Amino acid sequence: MVIKVMGGGCKSCEKLHEYAKTAVEELGIDAEVLYITDMEEIMKAGIMSTPALIVDDVVKATGRVPKTKEIKKMIG
Repeated sequence: MVIKVMGGGCKSCEKLHEYAKTAVEELGIDAEVLYITDMEEIMKAGIMSTPALIVDDVVKATGRVPKTKEIKKMIG
């Protein structure tokens, strides 16, 4: 599983990245959590509002920071 957190490096984006890593740890799953700040790559993914959470190329959330519990439901 590949989980991508996309954003420009703001506090919200960093928080989402931390929540995603925590969710993976708590679920005990084998997943790679990437933090993408390259705006060209973010635009190629069709993301218009950051932060964004993408799981295996499926957009799960944009423009908000879901808590760890919600992320666990998205990836579990």
